[in-house]
Amino acid sequence: MDRLPILSGREIVNILGVVGYEIVRRRGSHIRLSCPERKSVTVPDYKTVSRGLLVKILRDARISHDDFIRLYKT
Repeated sequence: MDRLPILSGREIVNILGVVGYEIVRRRGSHIRLSCPERKSVTVPDYKTVSRGLLVKILRDARISHDDFIRLYKT
């Protein structure tokens, strides 16, 4: 398993959009995403999001690390 990359919040939002997440609202520096089949997640709109927070977002979205890395590389 590869290490998760350090990405910006907008990059994470774009990758989650491929899975079916859509932006519901934005409040300050946080973006709320919703998907019909999955739990809603909040992604901070920061220049860099730590790996720990990315792991939490992926766990809430029920996306495996390998699947996320595969989506990131495409």
